Amino acid sequence: MTTPRNYLHMAALRLLLVWAFASTARADEPFRYPEAKFGNGELRYVNNVPILVVQGSPEDIGEQTGKLALKPASGLVKLADTFVKAQGWERLYPTFLRLGTFMAGRFPPDHLKELEAAAQASGWPRDLLVFGNTVPDLRKLGGCSVLMVEPGRSATHGLLFGRNLDWPPFARLHEYTLVTVYRPQGKHAFASIAYPGMLGCFSGMNDAGLTLADLTVNSASDGSPKFNPSGTPYTLALRRVLEECATVEEAEKLLRSGTRTTMQNVAIADKKHGAVFEITTKNIVKRVSTDNICVCTNHFRSKGLAVPGNASCPRYELLAKSREAATLDVRDVAKKMDAVHQGAWTQQTMVMETGALKLHLAFGAGPATRLPLASVDLRELFKDGWK
Repeated sequence: MTTPRNYLHMAALRLLLVWAFASTARADEPFRYPEAKFGNGELRYVNNVPILVVQGSPEDIGEQTGKLALKPASGLVKLADTFVKAQGWERLYPTFLRLGTFMAGRFPPDHLKELEAAAQASGWPRDLLVFGNTVPDLRKLGGCSVLMVEPGRSATHGLLFGRNLDWPPFARLHEYTLVTVYRPQGKHAFASIAYPGMLGCFSGMNDAGLTLADLTVNSASDGSPKFNPSGTPYTLALRRVLEECATVEEAEKLLRSGTRTTMQNVAIADKKHGAVFEITTKNIVKRVSTDNICVCTNHFRSKGLAVPGNASCPRYELLAKSREAATLDVRDVAKKMDAVHQGAWTQQTMVMETGALKLHLAFGAGPATRLPLASVDLRELFKDGWK
């Protein structure tokens, strides 16, 4: 005979089983940002690419980002400790946090206001957001490859910018890829292809067609320190380039004016030409295209920065063979990027058209280059956002 008490136990057991099943089902499902609006911000999908449009003051942008992107992606907060352990950083993590707190004082003021507002709106810990925006200066995380095809060799007659983002595969980080279109007051509108919580830019394009990508470098021959905590975190410095510049020349002037935190390659292109800036804490050397083709991977190649015997890179050589083609179109550039993928590390691949202001993006479990590119027309989003 079933007593009321036994009935309650059985009901509770069934409820627990339902919850367990639902949790398992949710765990197996890929993460997806919910489409939503908050204030003047909106998140929606274009060709299955999550696009977040944020605009207004730094506080407005931070609040919109916190509500629409960070809060839904709060699962990443729970993975932070696991990520630290996976990278072998347990002993270094407290030092990273202290350095991050120090470097927060070097954030551009508007970016710091945005971070504070995002933390408050989302519930994400402030120190975790600071860590996420400073750890690339403290530790090298990936590889990456870039191919720039200037108009003289482009079948579209516009500059093409191919880019692979190669990061250590961790959990299901690739599912959190997000394209954020920023429309800050008094600055260029721009798109950043990154992950939630990253205020700075690894890959991006602005409304003038200025396009850039960061690439890791581990060694230089100029005797420069690998890290200078007195500089602006480099992804935020690159964001300033997109907010304030319209040409490669303007970007160069801004990069040379600041204090640099680390060594890196930065590929930058406008509507006419591309260049690579080989950067250390001491020096910047500009490397221009050859035959309308400019290639970049993860070594310095300029005199005074290149390390003897360390500049050989099969990916670089494969991309340099693009000069053998009379012209290249978007599909050709995508194939070139597929030829240099790094397996599971290649979580994002993209081709950007600087004249047409178009982004062609694939992201997922690597190599992302084996996935179809989805096209996003950024022109109207830069002007007015969604109507």
